[in-house]
Amino acid sequence: MENFLTSSRNRLLLILSLIGLILIGCGVFFFKSGLSFGGTKVEVLSESTGSENQKVITAEIAGQVMIPGVFKLNDGSRVDDLLISAGGFSAKADRTWIDKYLNRAARLTDGQKIYVPTVGEQSNAATAKNNAGDQTISTSFSSDSSGLININSASLSQLDSLPGIGQVYGQSIIEHRPYSTVEELLSKGALKNSVFQKIKDKVSVY
Repeated sequence: MENFLTSSRNRLLLILSLIGLILIGCGVFFFKSGLSFGGTKVEVLSESTGSENQKVITAEIAGQVMIPGVFKLNDGSRVDDLLISAGGFSAKADRTWIDKYLNRAARLTDGQKIYVPTVGEQSNAATAKNNAGDQTISTSFSSDSSGLININSASLSQLDSLPGIGQVYGQSIIEHRPYSTVEELLSKGALKNSVFQKIKDKVSVY
């Protein structure tokens, strides 16, 4: 009888030990599974936050491109990205001017404008200078009845006709449009003060 009781106790202890091991194994499994699910949730939230913070800028391109207009691009885009959106240069684009003065790697800013001139547009301005001289060239290219050049609508060749304004400063004036006053050529950073003083009495904003 005593042997039977002893055998029964041993079996009970063995069963309880097995049950304990099973419970411990299940606990470890669910604990690891919970950590894995939590990690996945953190990754999804991180990716979602990044996409929502993407900034967009607006830039304009005009002149000799296939699709002139205003485009929305990701912040940090380059001039070349704007050209791609506009379908590239047209057949009439001045390739010589493009190679010399258009920095396709430059970073775009919100509200910036790029103008691509026509072939011969620059040479026409130079011919007008030679024929009329710098003193009267503003009248030849005047945008209003007073003989002043409108910096909001003048072409690159018209701006190039002004004293001290070459192709680089002319492009800078175009890229910083529109202007409410002539003085905004300085406040917007389109021109240096020394250059501005040469043309301030030869331009208008209307």
